[in-house]
Amino acid sequence: MDKNQLGVQYMQEGNYEEAAKAFNAAIEENPTDPVAYINFGNVLSAVGNDEKAIKFYQKALEIDENAAAAYYSIGNIMFTHDQFDEAKNMFETAMKKGLESADNYFMLGLTLVQLDKSRFALPYLQRSVELNEEDAEARFQYGLCLAQLELIDESMVQFEKCIELDPGHSDAYYNLGVSYAFKENSTKAIEMFNQALENQPDHLLAGHAKKLIQNMQ
Repeated sequence: MDKNQLGVQYMQEGNYEEAAKAFNAAIEENPTDPVAYINFGNVLSAVGNDEKAIKFYQKALEIDENAAAAYYSIGNIMFTHDQFDEAKNMFETAMKKGLESADNYFMLGLTLVQLDKSRFALPYLQRSVELNEEDAEARFQYGLCLAQLELIDESMVQFEKCIELDPGHSDAYYNLGVSYAFKENSTKAIEMFNQALENQPDHLLAGHAKKLIQNMQ
């Protein structure tokens, strides 16, 4: 098996030490392969060494400035450190360099939401869902973005689909409850809040919203 493939397999198993060895061997075998540097960076990031990971992504870009996955990986690190402007630039560059992945569209959309640009985020989150229809979290974030833009009916469709994919998604139930409350369907709203609380008994927002509606009845 190719050493990069072997390393990816180890990473999927959570065996980062063996993954690092495999990627290091891949780099030694072919020091001009940007993929091995990106993979090694991913291992470093997974174990919390983001600073060193970025150096490996930058090395990959020195070898090949069109290595789209390196821009995406740097973007992820920027996002986790709340550097949203930098993250946005990285995800956009990854897209321009040809990375047509659901994950890149999702992260770009999420970053734009963090930058209070929900209207601009919407098409990217929509595209993410189109590319990976089975991603419950992408459905949820797309629904949330629709709700923020007051597209309530459309958002409810996404929350429903999210729950189909992940019946334990408490926040999707909560947001469905809020949507039903907005539509003045208090019975259905309480049903959704109850489901959120069943999944997550300490869901404070659902508990508070349920009491609020009950007090108004």
